[in-house]
Amino acid sequence: MDISARIRVLGGIQTGSVYYFEEEQLTSDEAHYFVVLNQSPRTEDLLILVCASSQVEKRKEVIKKLQFPPETLVFISPEEYPIFTKDTVIDCNRAFEKSPQSLVDKLEKGKLKVCADVMPDYIVDKLLKGILASTQVSAGIQKMLVPSIIEN
Repeated sequence: MDISARIRVLGGIQTGSVYYFEEEQLTSDEAHYFVVLNQSPRTEDLLILVCASSQVEKRKEVIKKLQFPPETLVFISPEEYPIFTKDTVIDCNRAFEKSPQSLVDKLEKGKLKVCADVMPDYIVDKLLKGILASTQVSAGIQKMLVPSIIEN
């Protein structure tokens, strides 16, 4: 039985869902892993994702050079998330906004892979803390991801 792309993406989406696809906003033509950070992604019109990279040293250098808070980099080993075959970093200074339908469209075109393993909660918590520590992510996105933030 062939399950529709809509059901495969939207039926199983949750906080920590991981997708593998090429992102037009990146300079690289290679596909990357993206992690969903929304608290209720099934009911939201806009998904917030962060991008994984195996270029750990490069990301460290950029963060240091730009003087971003060190907690905006989240390191993940293959032992923590076995889909990653090498040490990986997620830079929480860049959040990607996607409609759920855009992911469905990518899957229908064969340009998205749905990963069976959800990112562990403790790593998602680190990613959310990284987003909150970032000066590069808008307050609107931060508030959307962590509604308990009290506006100053």
